[in-house]
Amino acid sequence: MHPILFIVFLPLLAAIIAGLGNKQLGNVPAKVLTTGALFVACALSWPIFIGFLTGNAEASVVPVLKWVQSGAMTWDWSLRVDSLTAVMLVVVTSVSALVHLYSWGYMSEEPDQPRFFAYLSLFTFAMLMLVTADNLVQMFFGWEGVGLASYLLIGFWFRKPSAGAAAIKAFVVNRVGDLGFMLGIFGCFLVFGTVSIPEILQAAPSMADSTIGFLGHRFDTMTVICILLFIGAMGKSAQLGLHTWLPDAMEGPTPVSALIHAATMVTAGVFMVCRLSPLFETSETAMHFIAFIGACTCFFAATVGCTQWDIKRVIAYSTCSQLGYMFFATGVGAYGAAMFHLFTHAFFKALLFLGAGSVIHAMHHEQDMRFYGALRKHIPITFWTMTAGTLAITGVGIAGFVGFAGFYSKDAILEAAFGSGTAVGGFAFWMGIAAALMTSFYSWRLVFLTFFGKPRWIQSEHIQHAVHDAHGHDDHGHDDHAHAHDDHADDAHAHAAPELGSRGPDYTQHGDGTGGYHPHESPLVMLLPLLILSIGAVAAGFVFNHAFVSEGTGEFWKGALVFHEHLIHAMHGVPTWVKWAPFTVMSLGLLIAWYGYIKNLSFPKAVAEQLGPVYTFVFRKWMFDELYHNIFVRPAFWLGKVFWKVLDTGVIDKFGPDGAAWVVARGSTYAQKVQSGYLYSYALVMLLGLVGAISWVIAG
Repeated sequence: MHPILFIVFLPLLAAIIAGLGNKQLGNVPAKVLTTGALFVACALSWPIFIGFLTGNAEASVVPVLKWVQSGAMTWDWSLRVDSLTAVMLVVVTSVSALVHLYSWGYMSEEPDQPRFFAYLSLFTFAMLMLVTADNLVQMFFGWEGVGLASYLLIGFWFRKPSAGAAAIKAFVVNRVGDLGFMLGIFGCFLVFGTVSIPEILQAAPSMADSTIGFLGHRFDTMTVICILLFIGAMGKSAQLGLHTWLPDAMEGPTPVSALIHAATMVTAGVFMVCRLSPLFETSETAMHFIAFIGACTCFFAATVGCTQWDIKRVIAYSTCSQLGYMFFATGVGAYGAAMFHLFTHAFFKALLFLGAGSVIHAMHHEQDMRFYGALRKHIPITFWTMTAGTLAITGVGIAGFVGFAGFYSKDAILEAAFGSGTAVGGFAFWMGIAAALMTSFYSWRLVFLTFFGKPRWIQSEHIQHAVHDAHGHDDHGHDDHAHAHDDHADDAHAHAAPELGSRGPDYTQHGDGTGGYHPHESPLVMLLPLLILSIGAVAAGFVFNHAFVSEGTGEFWKGALVFHEHLIHAMHGVPTWVKWAPFTVMSLGLLIAWYGYIKNLSFPKAVAEQLGPVYTFVFRKWMFDELYHNIFVRPAFWLGKVFWKVLDTGVIDKFGPDGAAWVVARGSTYAQKVQSGYLYSYALVMLLGLVGAISWVIAG
């Protein structure tokens, strides 16, 4: 039996048992079952990946069962295993297994642990279904499965209104993108007569110059299909326009943030574009559109990340920005580089999210970085692992020498964009360079605010409750799902004093600034995943660089995606300044962050006040939420109220059930008056009825 069957279905089996068993099963059995299933799946995935890496494995399709056969429309449930699948298998199972293990410590006080672990395993199964899909319908099944599971995970604390709202927002925004994805699948079946991915990719070049009727006009067939499919990717991978759900998803527990934003759900769109790369290659317009959206996304998200205070939101916008890099890589044809960045990003982003969870755990669930400071001595393992993740995401490394993971993958994307020689490639390169500068700044800003400087803990309400609790007071369950930071509360401070110390008196007025609180390092079960992920953040770049992008023939990919040899040569031939540009801007970002948050603490506030409306605009996330609220949400509520008050209540109810009830009630009132109780009255009515009946017969 092929190991892929165990890899895919063990998480599903564990999710079913833990979910149905729930509290009757107990916390420990549920955790052992789900975590054990994921570690087994992970252990089975790595040999498959290594087999393709060493050239000892070939692509295969493992049938599961007959699924649908209706006339010309037929497809089976089969699992495709090739090098592209192998990459996603190790990414998904490795990160998910470590997130399961980490959750043992992070969720140890949660009363609904079996439900949480069942959701995690269900999410993993849906993602594995997506990446092993051999046809578009099966891919859509996994696509919607991760959407459902993310809704359940983001809204896990369903008694918390902001979590419920965030879950609904993620679900609705993704449905917008999924409509485009569905239309793209319908278009593929209409044009190619099949939903089989290999058959579609084989037939795609023959349809390159055809046109199709869409919205009353004739358009290039492949452009329409590819853009519709990419709209689905925009929703799932939080690209500009359909990105608003991703920061709000931070309302879920931190392990959920790591799982959704590191390796699984948000990378589904990148995987889909790479899987269908021969299809996208037939439309230059669609490729340019993807590159443009990706470049704009990486720049936009980086600007917002520079202004946020919630440690998880900074990392969330970082994810959005890094996904932009992956997409503009696919847009210029560097699919191998996009998958390489997806691979390395999974390790260092999961590391950063889980590290942030360790900080939040140490700081009694405080998430505002303005209330941190000087934590490196109290939680040293968390500090060093998060530093490794920061070195990886900022792309630290010297051209020609060994560097951290992001140095190889992000530099490869930037070199590919420049080497593509197209206008949109040049635009993407410069946007990527600007985003790299801001990535370095906000990443080191996070490190300096969190681990350096003086303690600012006394200003935190959460820390005050912790201190009170230590002195015998009841903290009334002040945890991160009982006390979430509200955007509107933070926004209220954006105008007056947007920088350090704006939400309380200056920390120097409170002695040592600790308020008597003593942060503690996380338990081993939380630190072990951080240490393992640190290895990936440090080594994944130079270990796998050759297989993913440096090998000019694309031997590793074995046809799983389009590999342009000429682009590899162009990447190697870019000017020296292009190779040094990422390192230069990384160093500049580090220097600015050091100056503003270590050397001169008044500098960030002064800059924010100088920028004024620009700072406020960026801090409020370019006003996308307000714009969508006014354009879509308010009109939708108004229309709903019209349908409710005017049409439903005023027309349908009035002339329907309410009107019928009124007629019956009024008729019974008159009929009641006829019921006088006198015999002669009834005789008169009977006589009149008889006369009427005889008259009717005679007239007839």
